[in-house]
Amino acid sequence: MKTLQVALGDRSYPIYIGQNLLNEPQLLIQHIQADSVCIVTNTTVAPLYLEDVVSTLKDQGLQCETVILPDGESFKTLTVMNQIFDGLLSAKLSRQVTIIALGGGVIGDMAGFAAACYQRGVPFIQIPTTLLSQVDSSVGGKTAVNHALGKNMIGAFYQPQCVIADTATLNTLDDRQLASGLAEVIKYGLINDPDFFTWIEDNISGLVERDPTLLAEAIARSCQDKADVVAQDEREQGVRALLNLGHTFGHAIETGLGYGTYLHGEAIAVGMVMAADLSCRQGWIKKTDVERIKALLSAAHLPVSVEGDLSSEDFMQLMAVDKKVQAGVIRLVLLKGIGQAILSDDYDRDSLAQTLAEFTQ
Repeated sequence: MKTLQVALGDRSYPIYIGQNLLNEPQLLIQHIQADSVCIVTNTTVAPLYLEDVVSTLKDQGLQCETVILPDGESFKTLTVMNQIFDGLLSAKLSRQVTIIALGGGVIGDMAGFAAACYQRGVPFIQIPTTLLSQVDSSVGGKTAVNHALGKNMIGAFYQPQCVIADTATLNTLDDRQLASGLAEVIKYGLINDPDFFTWIEDNISGLVERDPTLLAEAIARSCQDKADVVAQDEREQGVRALLNLGHTFGHAIETGLGYGTYLHGEAIAVGMVMAADLSCRQGWIKKTDVERIKALLSAAHLPVSVEGDLSSEDFMQLMAVDKKVQAGVIRLVLLKGIGQAILSDDYDRDSLAQTLAEFTQ
């Protein structure tokens, strides 16, 4: 097991990464200071892991309630999240409850947001079961639900007590979900870790083939990169915005084509190629850099172009509903090189139009 720390003063917490961590009950129990817990999971994960987690908690004498939500990005809404509050209130759970998010990024975001809201805030724990959630969404305290007009536009910054990333859960992940997680792994290399990007290039075949040693290394390096950024900028007032490389384009794809049409990582993969294309048009990176990025994403079995009915005008309208927009100006995370991301509104608008036209033809 490897343990990393997200350094946020009195809100600091550990990230545990390793095989079969769900079989080590004390790892979870030590972070529960309440007499009751509520596990939030979904219809896909529940048959795989819920019974064992419930048994572990009940063996410790804890009251254990469960809420099982439908699976999928299309259910990441306030309406569905209300089922969590229904479960908490029906069981008459007090402010002493700890909420446990058992699942992928959607469950982590919804359970975390519910924890931030219930009785004005109760503790919660992240147990991510997908690669994407283990390397990205479970770390850093971003919680949210989607709105028809924009992804993750309703939420809160709310840190967990700990993150338990059991890499054995990746054995039950389908290939498309694994690839979706690899998009976020690649993102870390592109943002500020060129050596990691090269390491991913050298090991992409093994990662796709689920080599456990390589996956554990990729998860640890990704989490360390994210933890370092979050420690500097918890509420995304500066450097943390760089973690959104590809996300302004990618969120437009997810929203415009309907949540769930593209998995989050798939949309972000295309978004990163679009960001690289615009960066190249700016003269900031070489065409060979763009091709290198596309080749790695393709090797990870990720899309590098948009398949669907989205026009340039659609993109512009959707990108205008983005958390990085300031005073009506769309700020984008772009590249000055492999491993050198910047947040900028100083890009040529005609070049942006050319990039959108290229990807919507």
